[in-house]
Amino acid sequence: MLNKFKKAFILAPHTDDGELGCGGTIAKLIESGVEVFYIAFSTAEESVPDGFEKNELEFEVKRATTVLGIPEKNLLIYRFPVRKLNFSRQEILEILISLRSEHNPDLIFLPSLNDAHQDHKTVAEEGLRAFKNKTILGYELIWNNLKFSTDCFVSLARKHVELKVSALQEYQTQSNRPYMKDEFIRSLSRVRGVQIGCEFAETFEVIRWLIK
Repeated sequence: MLNKFKKAFILAPHTDDGELGCGGTIAKLIESGVEVFYIAFSTAEESVPDGFEKNELEFEVKRATTVLGIPEKNLLIYRFPVRKLNFSRQEILEILISLRSEHNPDLIFLPSLNDAHQDHKTVAEEGLRAFKNKTILGYELIWNNLKFSTDCFVSLARKHVELKVSALQEYQTQSNRPYMKDEFIRSLSRVRGVQIGCEFAETFEVIRWLIK
């Protein structure tokens, strides 16, 4: 099913959101021959812990996406201030429209429209505006989701989950966060797998599904 798509965009408000929400699916897409682009809108320099360089997240996302198999040329990093993306809505929308025109993706992953984080909600809303004529799936970040509809599941092999875990291990600046822990990532993947009768899975909200 995944190989029916040719090109996927992963919209990440901050570096690491894409891996957290759909890292296993990214690995499976690439394995299936889909070209994947990862678009990060903030390197959250203002939130980097003491002891790290302020631009450390830029290097971490490069390493993490390489682990998943995304070519360096398909990683696009923007530097909007963290927690202030809502002040740059129009610029973000114009970036997305330009990328849509240049690459014409047919599958879009973005945060849930019910995500409580202001940056996540901004990217979700502007992503919907830019890609309303494409298939759009909202990814799960359960610590931010006010509610979440498990409309779509992607079954994963253990190797896909382990690639997701390995990618997230590159984010040493974020290692203190409970949702970055290896056991949490594996456990959530197992829970979603149990729901559909397989070992591992990720789940998504269907925001738009285009059938041709």
